[in-house]
Amino acid sequence: MHKRYVNHCTLCLTLKPDGPVLIKAGKGGADPTKPDMEFVETYHGGGRTVYFPGSSLKGAIRAHAERIVRTVGSDRRPEGGGFKLWASDPLDQKANQWLEKIEEPHQVYALSSFTDQMFGNTAIASRVRIEDAYPKPGTPLRLEERNGVAIDRVFGSVEVGPFSYQVCVEGSFQTKIHLKNFTLAQLGLLGLALRDLDEGWFGIGFAKSRGMGTVRVEYEWAVVDYPGCLVDEANEQIRLLGSPLTWPQGSLLG
Repeated sequence: MHKRYVNHCTLCLTLKPDGPVLIKAGKGGADPTKPDMEFVETYHGGGRTVYFPGSSLKGAIRAHAERIVRTVGSDRRPEGGGFKLWASDPLDQKANQWLEKIEEPHQVYALSSFTDQMFGNTAIASRVRIEDAYPKPGTPLRLEERNGVAIDRVFGSVEVGPFSYQVCVEGSFQTKIHLKNFTLAQLGLLGLALRDLDEGWFGIGFAKSRGMGTVRVEYEWAVVDYPGCLVDEANEQIRLLGSPLTWPQGSLLG
């Protein structure tokens, strides 16, 4: 599926915190004046700034997309086959090991689950690429430091803490989502996941079960490319190169 360039969709999004958001750095720094849990930082636009890693965004979107798929399908493949696997079992670490032994790429793709065909697994590459979300120029960020404790579930007393953590409560972060060689079902699933992210059905980062991590999604623009097609402006049609096939100019082809 990656040997040809059939189509490509790019979505430009702006993510705005709808409450406190924290995507933790891997290790705490040596500076005692900083909180125990720091927001991930990088150099961008000539200075150091916090940002939303593309890996964190993709992990949250994939997890929710798999929930949607399991709602209408299954993550279990029957012994006799008979239907397509919708989503792999995330707790089965050996689910895709047998796929790595298949030599034919098209067979690996056909035997992979619907979500694995879109987001990839250990045997096939992903069609989805999400860029890091950096602060939009001219939009100020508001960072706060908060305190918390971990409660012992047995005795109800403080088990760990108090500890401090850094959150972002205001700002605008812009990113792009690229979907290569997509089917219409895959593009629709991505749209459903982004809709639910905007409505607060799931969040990103730390302490999502405690009300953190919700963001609002604003769509900036979208571009769909078909490298193997030409646009016939006179007849308002899309024409496939080397073929008599045509579609209306406003068609969305998977």
